[in-house]
Amino acid sequence: MNGADTAWIIVATALVLFMTLPGLALFYGGLVRARNVLSVFMHCYAIACLMSILWFVAGYSIAFGGGDSGYWGGLDKLLLLGMTTEDLSGTLPEILFFAFQMTFAIITPALIVGAYVERVGFGFVLTFSGLWMLLCYAPVVHWIWGGGMLADGGIFGEDGVKDFAGGIVVHETAGLAALILAVFLGPRRNRTTPPHNPGYVMIGAAMLWVGWFGFNGGSQLAADGGAAMALTVTHISAATASLTWALWEKIKFGKSSLVGLVTGTIAGLASITPASGFVGPVEALIIGAIAGVLCQEAVNFIRNALKIDDTLDVFAVHGVGGIFGTIMIAVFGAGSFVAQLGSLAIVGVFTTVVTVVLIYVVKAITPLRVDEETETNGLDMAVHGERAYDHAS
Repeated sequence: MNGADTAWIIVATALVLFMTLPGLALFYGGLVRARNVLSVFMHCYAIACLMSILWFVAGYSIAFGGGDSGYWGGLDKLLLLGMTTEDLSGTLPEILFFAFQMTFAIITPALIVGAYVERVGFGFVLTFSGLWMLLCYAPVVHWIWGGGMLADGGIFGEDGVKDFAGGIVVHETAGLAALILAVFLGPRRNRTTPPHNPGYVMIGAAMLWVGWFGFNGGSQLAADGGAAMALTVTHISAATASLTWALWEKIKFGKSSLVGLVTGTIAGLASITPASGFVGPVEALIIGAIAGVLCQEAVNFIRNALKIDDTLDVFAVHGVGGIFGTIMIAVFGAGSFVAQLGSLAIVGVFTTVVTVVLIYVVKAITPLRVDEETETNGLDMAVHGERAYDHAS
């Protein structure tokens, strides 16, 4: 065990949890109507609790168990049975590696929340999220980070896929699932209402930015120069994408908005995530500069051309950003085009199939969408019996 590495990953674990609670909750909560803000908080918080338990029970074993299969890790680490403080994963106590990866298992299904806010059934959220984490996310983690079929020595030979902190594992899977759910749900009855609290959005985005240092920097799993570089390129990409998003918005619409600026931040962060362990500051500047325009155009295309109500633009920002960053690893010569594109395709098909099947299964058990009256009155009072403000609109 290395004390410095352990100390850094303890901090990184806290930072990644901070991304969901309260970062993502505030970011998403500010973007919805006042009558639905508590439902968003509820979704993020309840998902964090449920994923923690499910990751402990079986998710970690599926992802990082010692099974020889290239497809899943087996069940030898169910409930962490037999694990002690003396067991190591690299230079870290394995129990810490478990906790660090648990925070990733929390935020990935929480990202999907943005696609279905203001109209989804709470029972559906929890049931779908739990099954999706175990049956979609955890196997993909094994394929790429757990030594499975897409890693070095897998189906792409010695030069396996490069995904440092989750361009495929987190952002592609969550983005695709979000897009599919948005299609199944159909649009909200009123899509024109602006964000009720842009201040929440900015505060949440700022928390996500800070937390992302643990997300990407912690993925080095060591307190060394690689972690420092990952943290630095993460910051540069985020800052650049924020500015290019705002500039592109100004050119197209005549004004740069706060919500646009901070959405650009998230686009830059998602795009650098897979590449943060393989590129330097100049490459990060390029990735961020492109991401601010690319993801904004993806938002416009999905909303206006495809008419899909992915309410908080999960696929356009996270999905497109993560896929773009994964491809840029090969563009900059740090990975194989065959492995990068092949892995994106394999995970994309798998995620689509699992997500569609789970939607059909879960909606047969619990309603996918709330009734019209509940949607009109807002989920806060109708579903949870509370309101965020005295006069929620």
